[in-house]
Amino acid sequence: MKIYWVKAQAPQRVLALVKHLKLEAELIEVTAKTGGLKSESYAKLNPNLKAPTLVDDDFVLWESSAIMAYLCIKAGSDMWPAHHPTEQVEVLRWLSWNDCHWAPITSVFYFEHVAKATFGLGTPDRALLKDNVLELLRWAKVLDGHLAGKTYVACGRLTIADFQLASMATYWQESEIPFENFPNIVRWIDMLQRIPAWADPWP
Repeated sequence: MKIYWVKAQAPQRVLALVKHLKLEAELIEVTAKTGGLKSESYAKLNPNLKAPTLVDDDFVLWESSAIMAYLCIKAGSDMWPAHHPTEQVEVLRWLSWNDCHWAPITSVFYFEHVAKATFGLGTPDRALLKDNVLELLRWAKVLDGHLAGKTYVACGRLTIADFQLASMATYWQESEIPFENFPNIVRWIDMLQRIPAWADPWP
């Protein structure tokens, strides 16, 4: 099994899961030296020209949440409850919420502070960030309320929903995301940071 990755938040959660589940995989960093995301060979694997991409014999899969579910099935892990329909849709609900509401707003702050610094794309656009604070607070209130009295996002245990929702939120301090008034989110992120594979996912 091969997993193609770059140093970004979507591959980060997949690599953290590989390490957490102790799976054997060849982890291939996609760089200019290996042809890059826009190379013809990589485009045949992933037409989106993004990472991560998983290749397992003849099976090719992209999109991090799908890859994480596949890895859990391979490992027999209930972090993706493949054999429990009610729990499965509970995890799916939070994956969907992330993609529709949480990731679009946290990505604004993550991109301006973390991605720009990582890839040398300039300084943060603070006017843009200011314009997005109210939207961020709207969805943070939902997640913080949900996490009241809970350790994990779904099913009462660690699932791929936690890894999906936390991938950009983990960088809340570096990204200047205003979580100071959302103690349940901060507590949840701190809990994840105590998981060795999450704290250090990179090969």
